[in-house]
Parts: sequence; structure tokens; C-alpha cells
Amino acid sequence: MATTHGRRIFHTTPLTPQAATPAPRIADQVWAVARIALGWIFLWAFLDKLFGFGFATPAAKAWINGGTPTTGFLKGAAEGPLGGFYNALAGHALVDWLFMLGLLGIGVALIAGIGLRVAAGAGTLMMVMMWGAELPLQTNPFMDDHIVYAVVLIGLAAAAAGDTWGLGRWWARLPIVQKYPILK
Repeated sequence: MATTHGRRIFHTTPLTPQAATPAPRIADQVWAVARIALGWIFLWAFLDKLFGFGFATPAAKAWINGGTPTTGFLKGAAEGPLGGFYNALAGHALVDWLFMLGLLGIGVALIAGIGLRVAAGAGTLMMVMMWGAELPLQTNPFMDDHIVYAVVLIGLAAAAAGDTWGLGRWWARLPIVQKYPILK
């Protein structure tokens, strides 16, 4: 900005410079793709269990047709060391609701790029519990896709992956998110 006083010209800079939004780096774009892809995995699991599209859930066992989205998976945990715990949870209405709302909420949050800290926490808890239900693992002593998904969820939140191709920047400016940063 330039101002003149008589014949002198003074060049000044604003006190609060307007920084341009930097172009996304390749790593940011990779995290964004991972975020959207993992979000679709959660959202698709919700939709398939709700409507029974026949991929993992047949129509007769769909939630809208009276099926229970947790029974099949958790009843399969009977042979594992945590089988008693998971069998006790299987088919309870509250557990079904929490599971389905978790799938929906995590999927939408990841795809939209908002609330990644909460989504990462909830998704990691869900993945670790599903990992525990599958013990003992068939193909590896301790590692499976549930643990990998949990690590990726944590990475998405840590990398602020919602800022690239998502609503993360807008979300972060909301007063409630600024007051409670855990919602970022």
C-alpha cells in the first residue's frame, strides 16, 4: 500500500498480511484420497447393513427388514478369547444403534473432511474392538486390516486431511470448533 504526503511516497505493509492458501502438496492429496476412500468404506458398510444390498448383508438380514447388524460378526467371535464378551453384545438394540450410527457418522465425517479428530477416535475404537472380536487371527499373529485402518484414521486426523478437498478449513473456523478443538 502506498500513501503520499506532499511529494514523498511511503510504502507500508498491512499489519495483518493476507496469506494465500498454499497449493496442496502431493502428500496432502494422497491423504485426501485415503480419507475419502476410507470414508466410503464406512459409509458403504452402513448402507449395506441398513438396506441389505447383497454384498456383505443379504436383503433378508438388512436392518430395515428386522435384521441385526451386529449379530453375524459378533457371534463369529465365539471361538476367540473375547468370545463371551462379544457374544453378550451381539444383537442388542443399543449396540446395533451405536454401531450403525458410528458407521454413518465416521463415513460422513471422513468424506466431508470434518470432525476428523472425533471420527478418528471413534473409528479407532471401533476397529480395535472388531480386531478383538476376530482373535485369534488366521493369517498373522497380531496385524490385520482393522489395525491398519485405525492407524490410517489417526494419520488422517494428525495430517488435517480434511483441509484438502474437504470442508476442514471451513469447519475449523466455526465458533464451537474453535472453542472445543477436539471437534476439529
